[in-house]
Amino acid sequence: MTVKIGIIGFGLRSGLWRHAHRPDQGIEVVAACDTSERGRADAVAALPPTALVTADLDELLGLGLDAVLITTPDHQHHGPAVAALEAGAAVFCEKPLGITVQECDDILQTARRTGSRLYVGHNMRHMPVVVQMRRLIQEGRIGQVKTIWCRHFVGHGGDYYFKDWHADRSKTTGLLLQKGAHDLDVIHWLAGGYATTVAAMGDLMVYGDITDRRDRGHERMEDWHSLDNWPPTAQTGLHPVVDVEDVSMMTMRLDNGVLASYQQCHFTPDYWRNYTVIGTEGRLENIGDGPGDTIGLWNRRHAGHAEPDETFTVPAVEGGHGGADPLLISEFLRFVTEGGHTDTSPVAARMSVAAGVVATESLRSDSSARPVPPLPADLVAYFERGQVEA
Repeated sequence: MTVKIGIIGFGLRSGLWRHAHRPDQGIEVVAACDTSERGRADAVAALPPTALVTADLDELLGLGLDAVLITTPDHQHHGPAVAALEAGAAVFCEKPLGITVQECDDILQTARRTGSRLYVGHNMRHMPVVVQMRRLIQEGRIGQVKTIWCRHFVGHGGDYYFKDWHADRSKTTGLLLQKGAHDLDVIHWLAGGYATTVAAMGDLMVYGDITDRRDRGHERMEDWHSLDNWPPTAQTGLHPVVDVEDVSMMTMRLDNGVLASYQQCHFTPDYWRNYTVIGTEGRLENIGDGPGDTIGLWNRRHAGHAEPDETFTVPAVEGGHGGADPLLISEFLRFVTEGGHTDTSPVAARMSVAAGVVATESLRSDSSARPVPPLPADLVAYFERGQVEA
């Protein structure tokens, strides 16, 4: 029996279809839906010739699909996700799950009510650097985690986030949520808890002053991205609407007492994430986050700056995001066909959005500490059981 999969939104992340299309295993991508002519043309060029390509979501869902991959822009996750769950399809929703807390909660509640399986594309839970750091933490190599710091140097910010819909807060809420959802989820995962109180500061410090703007609605990121676009103040062709912050700094207290911070800057010359995890018996820190980069472990006293007591090399794995993308889709397909536990978590996805939303509200007002709304305990329990009723 063939597992039939559809793609909703054939844009930047639609390339995930290649990992999902496994006809030799009885799993096939049979349809794509996109409301733009460019998206449909790209789908026709990429997908098998037998695949249906349509602008009508109802037509796609009318095929009786077993699963869908939702890779639309962020503000278009909620409607298709709810419709697909209602239609009985398992849903892979690219992160973030939504751009408001209410959107996320509605999707979770729909998944429980319908019994349709929900999976969120937090691929960093499969990134080798993150997996390796978490393993060292679980092995007790730094004792009990007490604090986590994340610095995110977004060197491609001007190309990736300020020339299309990402720059418009009505479509993202803000980059502290849109870009930070990955890192907030990783912080939660490494710490073993969720943020309950957050505060933030941020500003639009560079890209708001650039007046060269144009509509790039028919283009894709690869059409304009170049390392020659430097310095950031020399960028051209920004999105007509630029009202999201290009610098954000966030602090948080988690439900297990861990304190954490997250900093994001979109005009740095380099592009990588640095996690520092400090426990009662040592600390971890990654230097680089890709294949061949290193994770340092310090677990002995030193008089001053010191080389790590142990060093671990981040392994090379084939595929996007350090090899995470194919592993992500493999886990989703296994979940579709077999169910069971997954390393990603719809609850965690919601909690990263909630933390990002509340932090954005804080930075756009008085930067005060604010509570993150919790989920009902019975809904959390449903997803923690593997999306089965007790």
